[in-house]
Amino acid sequence: MTLSNLPPLVTVFGGSGFVGRHVVRALARRGYRIRVAVRRPDLAGFLQPMGGVGQISFVQANLRYRLSVDRAVAGSDHVINCVGLLLESGRNTFDAVQDFGARAVAEATRAAGATLTHISAIGADEKSASTYSRTKARGEAAVLRAVPDAVILRPSIVFGPEDGFFNKFATMARFSPVLPLIGGGHTKLQPVYVADVAEAVARSVDGTIARGRIYELGGPEVLTFRQCLETMLRVTDRKNPFVSLPFGVASLIGSIASLVPFVKPPLTSDQVTLLRADNIVSQAAISEGRTLEAIGIEPALVEAILPSYLVRYRQQGQFTRLDRTA
Repeated sequence: MTLSNLPPLVTVFGGSGFVGRHVVRALARRGYRIRVAVRRPDLAGFLQPMGGVGQISFVQANLRYRLSVDRAVAGSDHVINCVGLLLESGRNTFDAVQDFGARAVAEATRAAGATLTHISAIGADEKSASTYSRTKARGEAAVLRAVPDAVILRPSIVFGPEDGFFNKFATMARFSPVLPLIGGGHTKLQPVYVADVAEAVARSVDGTIARGRIYELGGPEVLTFRQCLETMLRVTDRKNPFVSLPFGVASLIGSIASLVPFVKPPLTSDQVTLLRADNIVSQAAISEGRTLEAIGIEPALVEAILPSYLVRYRQQGQFTRLDRTA
């Protein structure tokens, strides 16, 4: 096979992360050559079996260092940015990763003459009280300035085997006698399966969806925060009672927890701020055809997927309810 008829090369920033690894799998199945750009390539070897021999390669890159970004993008046909934060740590701040980093990837993509898919989040808004949401919005703006025909995907809460939402509260249910309903648990969410997000990314690489648009990705159900926890408890066969936690109290707890050194806080004040607003697909996105359904993807139900990876949180694991689950 000559260089001219090699499959397109796709560089995936954050390819070893929660969403990124599913994106790599979806691209590998399509036959693309994949370059995984991560801070620690030595820890990303688990991705190798997802493709054929030589199909997946690795390069060291850090969005805070522009030269490493340029080097990772060089020679690419398409670039995907899956990198995002929910928790700041050291120099990995929201500004550095979601604003400066997004701009660096977009400008490197433009210089390489490649196309770009950028993963953002529903709720991205420069006027938001949340630093997370403001930097997501600034990142989107920088992307569209540099690459006007970029595809931007805004998922709601993403769930799947390695998620940080259902796994977090399932773990909490194992050790805590009660579960917190932040703000009373009324916030509306639209959990979307990680494989559906990855499929949308892959279709953007295929070129089968319109470019230069912002898509909002949500699952088939709108659930309140309380309903999400109730579903998790039902799947894990647990009966923890709920305790309503006002936003102000939850924010204070998050602020204090964030001050404890060397311990990852279960909640931050910025995450509490995010929960003050619903996280669902907008009516504008629905009417304008900027959703999963509009691009031909039928999103998976939460209850159809959760048992496949939350079973380990049951008291006896997969053997807890032999009549129905063994």
